[in-house]
Formats: sequence, structure tokens, C-alpha cells
Amino acid sequence: MAVRIRVDDLSGEATRSLIAHHLADMRATSPEESCHALDVDALREPAVTFWSAWDGDDLAGIAALKDLGAARGELKSMRVADAHRGRGVGRALLHHVMGAARARGLSTLWLETGTPPAFLAARRLYADEGFTECGPFGDYVNDPFSVFMMRLL
Repeated sequence: MAVRIRVDDLSGEATRSLIAHHLADMRATSPEESCHALDVDALREPAVTFWSAWDGDDLAGIAALKDLGAARGELKSMRVADAHRGRGVGRALLHHVMGAARARGLSTLWLETGTPPAFLAARRLYADEGFTECGPFGDYVNDPFSVFMMRLL
């Protein structure tokens, strides 16, 4: 699938709606203290770059990269719209974020994702793309609802 991926200013209704759906879904599958997805305000932080993927006029997915300093980045708020799942959008977004991280001189990319069954496809995608499980990083702590992964770039 060919999608157009662009930096997004988070002002569009489709983007804001998908972020809201993502947050609601995270809260439905994990306790509040185990939900680490960023809301619109947090995605506007200077250390975060946010992208949206489009299939024609349809929003197909979103992803963000947070600069952690020391040549490290974190994949944040990656989500594929329900109507576009299973079509390669997640992989395209992940490749785009990894490429942007490399272009910025980052040497590692980190992520936190969930352990419930709803996160299995995401965990498989990350593993297929070379991410390996690791311990908590940054401000994260061990949590039975979290899996931490990293990949050398």
C-alpha cells in the first residue's frame, strides 16, 4: 500500500479524532497508570515530531518520534485507523519514523507497548523490524501491562 506520510500540526479533525480513539482504546485495555500514549497537547511538545499517513483523503495512521537526548528516540502514539489495518500502514509509518530518526543522527529507537492481546500485532511488527525486548527506559518502571523494546539504528 502506498500512503503519503507528512508532518502533521495536529489541527485537523481526522487527526484529533484518531488520537482520541487511540487514547480511549488504550484506556479500555490497560489501567490508567499503564497508559503511556500521548494526548494532543503532549504531542505538541518541542521534542516530539508527529506524522500522519494518508490514503487519498482518508487518514490511515499516525506516529510520533520523541527525542530523548543522547542520540536516543522513542516511538510514540503509533496507531493505524481501524479501516486500514492489515494493509501495511503500520510498517510504512515505522519505516518512516526509523528513517527520520537515522537522519537526525539517533542511534537507538525505543518504545513501550502493551502486553494485553490487543497489542499482539504491534509487538509482532516491532519484532519483525528488529526491535528486541529490554527493560524500562527513561521514566518508565516495570509494569505487567508494558513491554519495552529497543532497536539499534
